[in-house]
Amino acid sequence: MIHPTAVIHPDAKLDASVEIGPYAIIDAHVEIGPECRLGPQVHITGHTTIGSDNVFHTGCVIGDAPQDLKYADEPTRLQIGDGNTFREHFTVHRSNRLTEATVIGSKGFFMAHSHVGHNCLIHDEVILANGALIAGHVEIEDHVFISGNCLVHQFVRVGRFALMQGGSAISQDLPPFCIAMGDNGICGLNTIGLRRNGVRAEERAELKRLYRHLFQGDENRADALASAQDRFISDPAKHMLKFVSESQRGVCRHRDRHRN
Repeated sequence: MIHPTAVIHPDAKLDASVEIGPYAIIDAHVEIGPECRLGPQVHITGHTTIGSDNVFHTGCVIGDAPQDLKYADEPTRLQIGDGNTFREHFTVHRSNRLTEATVIGSKGFFMAHSHVGHNCLIHDEVILANGALIAGHVEIEDHVFISGNCLVHQFVRVGRFALMQGGSAISQDLPPFCIAMGDNGICGLNTIGLRRNGVRAEERAELKRLYRHLFQGDENRADALASAQDRFISDPAKHMLKFVSESQRGVCRHRDRHRN
């Protein structure tokens, strides 16, 4: 189960079922749960705790020091849940301070050369396509799809079931259920994703009305939020309203996807 060329620190804690490929390196303070598989040249370091049934493909670097000039070489943490797949050369950094961990949830799919920065909170069933780059302190809610070569600025939030089109970039919050396009633009709802994940037709219809009200209406954002509180009552609509009302960076703005 462990290739003879692997280098494993004697203080690392590995479940007996873990498989480790050639030239992998596992440092002290690492804990790896059952049924995990590490491919060739995977490096896991730092105070990193990994759940069960995670797969790490060739060249992943997991739990290295944050890319932050303020980091003082403290024993900060990375926590990873269960059932994730990390493809070739994926990287994720531990947090930059002791009071907070970098966290990746469960059942995510992180494609080749994607990156998650320090102090991020990545919820469950998140997909990062090839080359997607997530800066530090970002929160990504459940069921988000971030396409290839997308950029997410530090401290941004991405709402559940959101989708980023390939090559898009955001430095403001991306509301739940929305599609990001270009720079800080949104161009409607992720209707296909909502349908595939069992969001009911009447809830999807209400979200469409709410989208038009918040992002395409004549009211300013504060007035639109206030007038929407009693009109939109489904759980998805309430979640969108709460997300937008709590934004500290502002939210992406609607753009016509057919406009040049």
